[in-house]
Amino acid sequence: MHDRHINREKYFQEQSYTTEKFVIPFINEVLPITSELLVAEIGCGEGGNLKPFLDIGCKVTGIDMSEKKISNAEIFFNNHPLKNNLTLIVDDIYNVNPDKLLQFDLIIMRDTLEHIKEQDSFLEHLKKFIKPSGKIFLAFPPWRMPFGGHQQMCDNKFLSKLPYFHLFPNILYAGILKLFGESKAKVKGFLEIKETRISTRKFRKFLNNRNYKIEKETAYLINPNYEIKFKLKTRKIPRVLNIPFIKDFFTTTYYCVISLKEPQP
Repeated sequence: MHDRHINREKYFQEQSYTTEKFVIPFINEVLPITSELLVAEIGCGEGGNLKPFLDIGCKVTGIDMSEKKISNAEIFFNNHPLKNNLTLIVDDIYNVNPDKLLQFDLIIMRDTLEHIKEQDSFLEHLKKFIKPSGKIFLAFPPWRMPFGGHQQMCDNKFLSKLPYFHLFPNILYAGILKLFGESKAKVKGFLEIKETRISTRKFRKFLNNRNYKIEKETAYLINPNYEIKFKLKTRKIPRVLNIPFIKDFFTTTYYCVISLKEPQP
């Protein structure tokens, strides 16, 4: 397991770096990021993605099911000069009453959508939290990418560096995980990720079902986050690989900003 997943403060700083350098400029092209915005993150973890927005002066809300991660966030933000602009909620987004929150100008979700069951209906649920003119930023690894099964989280060092084996049928995939000593809990978790897998094609279908439109999108051959993780230069998918279905095998992350379509007259 990578040290960054053990050292949560390091992971917090990595998230903050990537959001400040890549995510905010990406969103800014369709929604100017100013201190007037109300921003929320679903699946915020320790809140590293929220810090750059808080630094700007936005009022930010982080929602996560993990009490431990929210507790860490409270520690990490304890000395922030604008911490009064931060709200942290421990809960499942389905249990959060939207009437008790202001509607948001921007909702962000980085590496979260691929973990959510029934993503189609989830996108419908999000409408309760966003202003009619609001935007939603999503970033996720397409399932067919080299580490779309999150196998980099394997305890076994060999498996943690082995690409694409998550694409095997469940019985073979689980068998390999067990053979190399992964715990029952780990195997269960990896199979759950496989169950909720998402492709860019499926994502587009869900957007169409729920009356969303894509404002901006980019598929990356080298994830922007790899700059801080691995010192690699960010690269978009080259034209030769930018083919539907095929590109999902090489896209390490997909960025997009979506909004609601205007009602038909």
